[in-house]
Amino acid sequence: MKGLRFTSTSLVLLPLLTSFSDKAKPVLPKSPDRPNVIIMIADQWRGNAIGCLGIEPVKTPNLDRLAGEGVIFTSSVSNYPVSSPSRAMLMTGMYPTQTNVRENCTSQSGLFDCELPEKKTCWSDILHQDGYDLGYIGKWHLDTPYKPFIKTSNNSEQLAWNEWTPPERRHGFNYWLAYGTYDNHMKPMYWNTTAKREEFHYVNQWGPEFEVDNAMQYIKNEKGSMRDSHKPFGLVVSMNPPHTDYNQVPQKYKEIYKNVDVEDIAKFPDIPAKGTKMGDHYRNNIKNYYACMSGVDDQVGRLMKFLKDNGLDDNTIVVFLSDHGDCLGMHEEITKNNVFEESMRIPLIIRYPHKIRPQKSDILISVPDITATILDLAGDWKQAKKSMDGVSYKNLLETGKGKKPESQLYFKMCYYADEDAKPEDAKIKATDQMEQRGLRTERYTFVMRFAKHKLYETVLYDRLKDPYELHNVASENPIVVNTLKKETIKKLTGLKDWMAPFIM
Repeated sequence: MKGLRFTSTSLVLLPLLTSFSDKAKPVLPKSPDRPNVIIMIADQWRGNAIGCLGIEPVKTPNLDRLAGEGVIFTSSVSNYPVSSPSRAMLMTGMYPTQTNVRENCTSQSGLFDCELPEKKTCWSDILHQDGYDLGYIGKWHLDTPYKPFIKTSNNSEQLAWNEWTPPERRHGFNYWLAYGTYDNHMKPMYWNTTAKREEFHYVNQWGPEFEVDNAMQYIKNEKGSMRDSHKPFGLVVSMNPPHTDYNQVPQKYKEIYKNVDVEDIAKFPDIPAKGTKMGDHYRNNIKNYYACMSGVDDQVGRLMKFLKDNGLDDNTIVVFLSDHGDCLGMHEEITKNNVFEESMRIPLIIRYPHKIRPQKSDILISVPDITATILDLAGDWKQAKKSMDGVSYKNLLETGKGKKPESQLYFKMCYYADEDAKPEDAKIKATDQMEQRGLRTERYTFVMRFAKHKLYETVLYDRLKDPYELHNVASENPIVVNTLKKETIKKLTGLKDWMAPFIM
């Protein structure tokens, strides 16, 4: 369990950039030879909800444009579709067996030291060491809350979610305007770079809009006050919507869907019927869910326009993704942390016109692979691949040549590894040791469910015949199940997963 962190107090508020006019474009220095990197992360955005894919009736004109200028991936997944584990995979290029982040970072999981280790090497550490200036804006959610808990609305004496990130735990990011996790999107809260633990402040502006305002301010770097203009920059803009509460979105984005008949949206067979709890949950929230997406899309458009207006778009790697999806009631699942496509599948677009031609890719890419590919595009993969689990697909994207992955791992974990368990420990008795492991292939979704290391259910969905994953056909396909089980064991053994010996 984490000990107390002692801090002093001082407060420096960064000025808010509200707008840039076309007549008063900022003068920026010539871009360095090394590419800049911008990673935009949304929270709880499912993979099929991009307008240009033509699957869901969501309006995302700016992401459609970004996809047309870059690579849009149609089979990208979050291997552990929960915020903290997914973000830890993206930061480290490692699977959750290696990151120590086995669940969302809360005061409860913190009893088992569930947070991103300070000494774990992240992609940002590597770029920082290689001369990049780095900034992080928005949601972080990789630190354990500790007592006395920060007095925010999502922290109580029983359970705390939100925590400050001290400078030594920021993994190379020298500009910081972030929070742990906080879901009041219309009045978000942040810690500035120099703010201490007690010095967070609130903003009366929709979170994604405020964050992109500050992203442009960071890039503009007036009088060199934000970063070293002689260095390439790496910037994360981590926007909480379309995470719950879906209603926390400006009215102008709700207006886009005002006259849409919800029954025209609720047409997929994995959506429960009207009048049921989860069926009504979907119908009550889907239009605001889409409104959040359209709002985030608007901010993506603002940032891309700013880059283009200032001649930075060609030499900047731009990545858009989400940490996981959202069932929103589909399959009787309230949000995420399950094996269904709506939870696992995430949007992923990578734009880098200097190296990659526009294309649609069906690569079965996993979160650690995204990290590896970004580092390879930035020229830093040779060092990183010694310690990371991810595989770079840079060459495959650039040339079309190279081996494609045949499967993607799926995880659902409990708080602690088996080797950490002590029968006399009261903390252990409070957990149920529920685990899931599986694989997603081009055709199948396969998952094994365990209770206290004993397999109690095997699930197989044939997405070719059953694209909405309505029928478990494991008992009808023993050969397929056995093949996928062997592959799962091989992969998990290589990752030193404590569950591998229990898969028989």
